[in-house]
Amino acid sequence: MTAPIDVSRPDKILYPDAGWTKADVVDYYDRVADFMLPHLEGRPLTLHRFPDGIDHEGFFQQARAEHFADQVGSLRIRHDEPTGSVDHIVCEDADCLAFLADQGTLAFHRWAARGDTIDRPDLMIFDLDPPDRDMGLLKRTARRVAALMRDCRFSPFVMTTGSSGLHVVAPLHPRSDFDAVRHLAATMAERLVAEYPDELTTEQRIEAREGRLYLDVMRNAFGQTAVAPYSLRARPGAPVATPLDWVELDKGGLRPDGYTLDNLFRRLGQKGDPWARMFEQAIDLPEAQRAFDALT
Repeated sequence: MTAPIDVSRPDKILYPDAGWTKADVVDYYDRVADFMLPHLEGRPLTLHRFPDGIDHEGFFQQARAEHFADQVGSLRIRHDEPTGSVDHIVCEDADCLAFLADQGTLAFHRWAARGDTIDRPDLMIFDLDPPDRDMGLLKRTARRVAALMRDCRFSPFVMTTGSSGLHVVAPLHPRSDFDAVRHLAATMAERLVAEYPDELTTEQRIEAREGRLYLDVMRNAFGQTAVAPYSLRARPGAPVATPLDWVELDKGGLRPDGYTLDNLFRRLGQKGDPWARMFEQAIDLPEAQRAFDALT
């Protein structure tokens, strides 16, 4: 943190089960900034704020508040009516990250596109939501999604969400629009469901999933967000959304919420950030579309 902020109510308990305070949360985001900020750069954010801690109701915020400090950036984006134009929050330095944490922000959700190409995503995202926290099914599905991505010339990356699932993500050159990216992701998901109909589904309605894992590709749409790498989650234990190496899926004790404010820095000291150079492996969407068409 280049200019330490005066944390308001630093002893306020935000994670009662673990005793983590607001000062602990601000310190976490200060320490993780070098790893996290490259994943936020230029991207509009939605904040998940819990000023009174996770035992109280939180709220989502996407528009920059007038009282925010100068270090909190903004990006005006035009949406369809009735939303109209919104001055979205942008965070690109450690001071901003610490200020937003001091405002009670626990989780940061980011767009799949950056400001200079806001209508053209540079990520394709598969959000894997397993039934009953079935880790075996979750790991199998992550590998299946990754295998299909590789068949389509993508370079897949995997991350725990800090909640109940995993994200499988592929970097793109930002040259195709959201509709094209979502269309390919949806057809890829449909192919996987056709191959594994007893285990996978694209049904959004929980009651229609019938114990199958939900392949969620709806985050590949304009205005949608996904939890950012290294973001805390507003869940007991202060879990962290954590990028992984693929070999880590073989760990027997791996859980989507296994990395936390308490142990994340030991991991970073040993492995660094597996996603640090992911965009060196970005491709153009039409190349992936052609490869997928060839498969079918």
